Amino acid sequence: MMSEQNALSKNKGPDYADIPYHFESEAQKLDIYLPDQDNTEAPYPVIVSIHGGAFKEGDKADLQVRPMLEGLKRGYAVISINYRLSGEAIFPAQIHDVKTAIRWIKANADKYRLDRKRIALWGGSAGGHLSALAGTSARNRVLEDISTGAEDYMPDVQAVIDWFGPTNFLIMDQLFRESEMQPQLIHLDPDSPESLLLGRPISEATQLAAAANPESHITSDAPPFYIQHGTHDPLIPFKQSMMLAEQLRIAIGESKVRLEILEGAGHGGSEFECPENVDKILDFLDEVLKRE
Repeated sequence: MMSEQNALSKNKGPDYADIPYHFESEAQKLDIYLPDQDNTEAPYPVIVSIHGGAFKEGDKADLQVRPMLEGLKRGYAVISINYRLSGEAIFPAQIHDVKTAIRWIKANADKYRLDRKRIALWGGSAGGHLSALAGTSARNRVLEDISTGAEDYMPDVQAVIDWFGPTNFLIMDQLFRESEMQPQLIHLDPDSPESLLLGRPISEATQLAAAANPESHITSDAPPFYIQHGTHDPLIPFKQSMMLAEQLRIAIGESKVRLEILEGAGHGGSEFECPENVDKILDFLDEVLKRE
């Protein structure tokens, strides 16, 4: 899902680019894309795009934002955010940044004609993890640094799209051993993406790993989720998504959790980004965010 190309080569550029949502790091910036104002009534529901890249790379303007930009055609504003990567800061800096960005969006909603009460998070891989973690932990105000501004606003959202995000770091290797998939990396290794995120091997940071697990924060206030994962994902075992979906269903009900395990799909790719699948995601968001 990663690419060095800029997403804007095949899409309209942002209406507002590189806007700081905080000033501690150069990474704390976002881009705002607005729909065609002639055909859409403001305030616009918002899709927040959170890029992947193993927590150590990726950018708000790379090709990962292209599926989300399809939402412009349906009247969504799309806000693509950067956050501090693991080479700059360890967990929980990343989820702090995501929640700071959400609060910034709500505080500045009137200026950009955004609907602060209709916000969805959408990300893949590390971005899927951060989307899920922000979605489940928002209302209990854990994993949040309110000193970064707009503290009067809650960082809660109304929907989450989680594409093949990791959840329980500590059992990923075990799940691969129980499956027929040959993994491309060992997550318990000290140089795994998750170990680099936590600042030490995950086996030595079990409490931090638990805090980073979206399942740890699920309550009955969690928003509706749409989760997709490929059966041939060599990086994140698809059973992670099945476990997350099951815990969400227990807390918020079957009708609010959609899980699709895509047979033969890997870690991203055309099965996720094809027009038919993106339309399914946008249909879900329409149901959740545009219902009367």
